[in-house]
Amino acid sequence: MKIKTLLIANRGEIACRIARTARASGITPVGVHSQADANALHVREIGKSVCIGAGPASESYLKIDAVIAAARSVGADAIHPGYGFLAENADFARAVEAAGMIFMGPTPETLERFGDKASAKDAAVAAGIPVVSGAQGARSNPQEIAQEVRKMGLPVLLKAVGGGGGRGQRLVTVEATLVEDIEGALREAKSTFGSEGLLLERFLPEARHVEVQIAGDGKGHVLHLFERDCTLQRRHQKVIEEAPAWGLPRALLDEIAHDAVRLGETLNYRGLGTVEFLVAGDEYFFLEVNPRIQVEHPVTEAITGLDLVALHLRIAEGAGLGLVQEDLRINGHAVEARLYAEDPAMQFAPSTGTLTTLSLPGGLRIDSGVEEGDAVTPYYDPMIAKLIVHAPDRETALARLATALDHIAVEGVETNRAFLTALARNPEFGQMQVHTRWIDGRLDALTQPAPLTRPERWKAAAAILFVATSRRDADVDPWSNR
Repeated sequence: MKIKTLLIANRGEIACRIARTARASGITPVGVHSQADANALHVREIGKSVCIGAGPASESYLKIDAVIAAARSVGADAIHPGYGFLAENADFARAVEAAGMIFMGPTPETLERFGDKASAKDAAVAAGIPVVSGAQGARSNPQEIAQEVRKMGLPVLLKAVGGGGGRGQRLVTVEATLVEDIEGALREAKSTFGSEGLLLERFLPEARHVEVQIAGDGKGHVLHLFERDCTLQRRHQKVIEEAPAWGLPRALLDEIAHDAVRLGETLNYRGLGTVEFLVAGDEYFFLEVNPRIQVEHPVTEAITGLDLVALHLRIAEGAGLGLVQEDLRINGHAVEARLYAEDPAMQFAPSTGTLTTLSLPGGLRIDSGVEEGDAVTPYYDPMIAKLIVHAPDRETALARLATALDHIAVEGVETNRAFLTALARNPEFGQMQVHTRWIDGRLDALTQPAPLTRPERWKAAAAILFVATSRRDADVDPWSNR
């Protein structure tokens, strides 16, 4: 079926990015927006957009009925959910298909399988893929969980079965806080994900996070688009991503990719997906599956030369993958950094306000959902832009990323720019001597203000002298400079 009109059930940079490929493919994109997003960049870029509710996501972007009604009102043939919001919601996928439209994602059954961490882990075990050892199945009884944790020995990771994207995880390291940690994890699982079930797993203290991009036609044909390394994380949230995974043996990475493909084949996977693993030494373990397009997909596009949204559209129209594994090659190295409106000095709290200045550098790919003059509201993820650098090698890519970060100017909100710059130039990261908790152990050093350069010191001294002189000259007026 040829898609003529595509409703994009998302906002921000991913809505803009999907719309651009849709137009290039001869498809008319239509957006949706909340009242808070009425003048947002994705609304302006897409051109036609339907208001689906109030500012809070629960009253707009997460309202299945409102999204379906919007799609019907514009005669959409298909709906692309992007990432986040309803992207992994099996009920939404069913509603889209029941309305006679194409859901651009896996089947509802696949979403249910991978939406539950215990079920996803069972699927990996059934496919013969290594998993992190731990108690079998999900647990919700606090006493039973405590008993199993003591049996396993600390440290143990408690993971909400409905969690994802790094959320819903709690590390138990000492017996004294065991009961408190269990009760807190159960409360978070219930309030955030609607399920109290917890997985109990052995904690891998110095692992790397490697994920494999897969694509499937829904008929048993699945291929991989190589791997990404997402080891640089702060409290389980990805900060800088890159492709390929530098410093790991290609034979090991090929084996991981082969297992990711096998897992997709067992479920006749449809669309784009990411199979995530932890790598410790020469061992690797299945982590989870994100059955959607990823935030970090541009680094895969950079090293393969493919447009992943175009590939997804082709699959959705029933035209298959259009390529085989042997067609794919890795070209160079790509790195992506996420620029956020957040304040590192305030534990990375979101920083809201109007972007009175927003100047982003040229010479690289930038995916952004805001422009100068736009507002960062408290309702949604405060991402300003993704900076994607593609170079012949990793060293050059990191150097170009650091230079690009130097040339960013943002006023009106606080940002993590200096934090990203410190990471890009960090020698340990440069040699990939890092693991998933590396940032958390060095956060103070990474967020300290950078020392002033010699010209900056002279400017600061001149400013102080000017103010002091002005105050002295104005002593005759007791109300001056107060």
